[in-house]
Amino acid sequence: MSKHILISVVGPTAIGKTSLSIQLAQHFNTEIVSADSRQFYKEMNIGTAVPSKEELNSAPHHFIQHKSIRDKYSVGDFERDAIKTIESIHNNNRTVILVGGSGLYVDAVINGLDEFPKVDSSIRETLNLRLKDEGLDSLQNQLKEIDKKAYNLLTINNPHRVIRALEICIGTGKPYSSFLTHKNKSRSFNTIMIGLMADRDVIYDRINKRVDLMIDTGLINEAKALYQFRNLNALNTVGYKELFAFFDGEISLDFAISEVKKNTRRFAKRQLTWFRKNKNINWFDYTIDVNKIIEFLENEIKKTS
Repeated sequence: MSKHILISVVGPTAIGKTSLSIQLAQHFNTEIVSADSRQFYKEMNIGTAVPSKEELNSAPHHFIQHKSIRDKYSVGDFERDAIKTIESIHNNNRTVILVGGSGLYVDAVINGLDEFPKVDSSIRETLNLRLKDEGLDSLQNQLKEIDKKAYNLLTINNPHRVIRALEICIGTGKPYSSFLTHKNKSRSFNTIMIGLMADRDVIYDRINKRVDLMIDTGLINEAKALYQFRNLNALNTVGYKELFAFFDGEISLDFAISEVKKNTRRFAKRQLTWFRKNKNINWFDYTIDVNKIIEFLENEIKKTS
């Protein structure tokens, strides 16, 4: 019996993953599982570049705006839910499309997460207070001192990742990195990974234009409506936190918009750094004819038959 297939579409933000995933879903007559953690929340629409209604209607989508910003939803929760959904789709379709630029969430589906011991929740609460009072630099320096390996491995500008590593270090008395076994979990499917790429200047230009479009289509009003929830983890993200600083009178609107662009470009750079470490990704220029990608996929799928 032929094994089920998961086609994973990755790449930096604004590169065209959504469009490609829809075309692949239509060709293979299947459904799309989103691994973009910013698009999980129903209150966040413009600032997370959620697919349009037309795009969502072009193919069945899962994990798009299925949670509230008030909900706690971890990457472990997503791994469990996504695997259940993929297996359900595989009951009727040999192929499923996984799309998203959140590297950790993509890896969780394909390889599974390392398992960490439970620690006292008060540790995280204390670290969150320190983040607020002392800033991220203080926590980064502590992690560098007690677990330099984790410091070098993690996306160090992400406060959630830094706090997670520190709470494990403090709660167990052992380095966070000692729990990173990188043992892949057994999956009921084979994965074929497709990556979209472009020159850095092209990516940055596409990002700048996307941000301008977000502003034109109402991002400021969307952020204003969410301002009262600004302390929630879901809103500590590019596109919102810069506008919150503008609402607080800390920076001008023009500077806030320029910061959104700059921080999104930095985010794209981190995405590329993450994905380039993965030797299983088959990279294609973002302008390539989709039929060439389909031809490649068809040939790869035949090898698994």
